[in-house]
Amino acid sequence: MTRIIAGAAGSTTLRVPKSGTRPTSDRVREALFSSLESRGLIDDTSVADLYAGTGALGLEAASRGAVEVSLVDRAAPAAAACRENAKAVQKRVPGVRVAVHAQPALGYLRTTAKTFDLVFIDPPYEVPESELTDVLDALVSRLTPEAVVVVERGTRSPEPTWPTGLTPFSKRSWGDTVAWEAVADAAG
Repeated sequence: MTRIIAGAAGSTTLRVPKSGTRPTSDRVREALFSSLESRGLIDDTSVADLYAGTGALGLEAASRGAVEVSLVDRAAPAAAACRENAKAVQKRVPGVRVAVHAQPALGYLRTTAKTFDLVFIDPPYEVPESELTDVLDALVSRLTPEAVVVVERGTRSPEPTWPTGLTPFSKRSWGDTVAWEAVADAAG
């Protein structure tokens, strides 16, 4: 069972599509969000959850104080789950804006005018590194100065190829999951 861990929507159960989605475990989300919260990186932020799946990462941010969340997933079952999960969280977190975009992450980044303070990228393990590199390249212009980007992959995956404008500063592992964090240049 996947659920929101803490915040205003804590314990809300999230719908998970029958296949094609690998939700981030509660243990990993708890560790990530404890770290992000301790650095003041969630309150009043605009968040993007690319390859959202259930939307658990973006919706966890909404539960903990983010004001706007964009959930992006090209798979129709995942987008449908994100819509349902967003409604459940919005009932518990009045005023938070959550938008679901049923399209590829790269296409979304190339067409949106939004900028983000915090971005989660948790693609399916089979997504090639070249696609992740393209997404990171397109993301740089959509980041606010000093925005934080979290990339989650399997431990067998190589470190992402970071584009100019993003500087990696952290790598942590939990079982077969690894998360890298990078910060956007202060100049924006």
